Amino acid sequence: MLLGVIYALAAGLMWGLVFVAPLMLPEYPVAMLAFGRYLAFGLIALPLALADWRALTQLHVADWLEATKLSLIGNIVYYLCLAAAIQRAGGPLPTMIIGTLPVVIALASNTRNAARDGRSSWQQMLPSLGLIALGIALVNQQELQALLAQGGFDAARYGLGALLAVGAVACWTWYPIRNADWLRKHAGVQEPASAGEALSKTGPSHELRSPRTWATAQGLVTLPLAVLGMLGFGWWNHATGYGFDFPLGPRPLYFVALMLAVGLLASWLGTLCWNEASQRLPTRIVGQLIVFETLAALAYAFTLRAQVPSLLTSLGIGLLIFGVLWALRPKAASTATPA
Repeated sequence: MLLGVIYALAAGLMWGLVFVAPLMLPEYPVAMLAFGRYLAFGLIALPLALADWRALTQLHVADWLEATKLSLIGNIVYYLCLAAAIQRAGGPLPTMIIGTLPVVIALASNTRNAARDGRSSWQQMLPSLGLIALGIALVNQQELQALLAQGGFDAARYGLGALLAVGAVACWTWYPIRNADWLRKHAGVQEPASAGEALSKTGPSHELRSPRTWATAQGLVTLPLAVLGMLGFGWWNHATGYGFDFPLGPRPLYFVALMLAVGLLASWLGTLCWNEASQRLPTRIVGQLIVFETLAALAYAFTLRAQVPSLLTSLGIGLLIFGVLWALRPKAASTATPA
């Protein structure tokens, strides 16, 4: 349990970098930041694949298809929805909607696979979920009020931004649950006699899959998706006369360095740590630990602005932390029957 929480905390600290990267490159379009991040993730995965070559060759067609679906929905579609939501509705509303992920994932996870993860009663879960939800609301309240006080918003555009943020939540509710299911299914079973034997199969695999191998596999399948996205943006930029200095923009060295840093830390290493946490913790608990990402993003943002959080924001952060600690206290009553 403790090691799983530490891995989830590490993932949150690295994933929080994603929210400040656009602030560090405000002159770059969101599409460039999204595809640049995942292009770097894929390129970083290439040399890392050499260390895991034997394990990667044991992945079957079904494994690669699953990695592709996870990467497409959990990485690219999620980040594009989030970025588009912020462009259309501003920062506070999408941030508040995304901040509900710990609650939504916990609720979704508690209704499924009780034989594997056990199941907490709603009476056990509601206090911690309520504290998390209240903390998120307090953290976002001041900025949300300022946004609404400005007036003159395009209601259709604002509503579309809200829907896109809900789409991002849907993507990242599906991703950790599906990813945890895959990791649990493929853990602790004996490997085949040879890589050739594994490659000759096309059905779902049942060999031991390390979280590191699975993170690298997701990076490898993300690479062609990011290349296609980058080329598509370049074509659109040229066809519409958008005017962006494609492909590296006005600060090429800074852009490349930041994308490599985010690709390594937030994408590959963050995914690795999350995979480790997913193998050690019940899905309904690890879902709530995504709150570490929100806390890290807040800390980085205040550091970048050289500001101290207000009393209301500090209270909200405290409630977030206390809600997570409360969620980790009770042990779920397993509904599994003895073998």
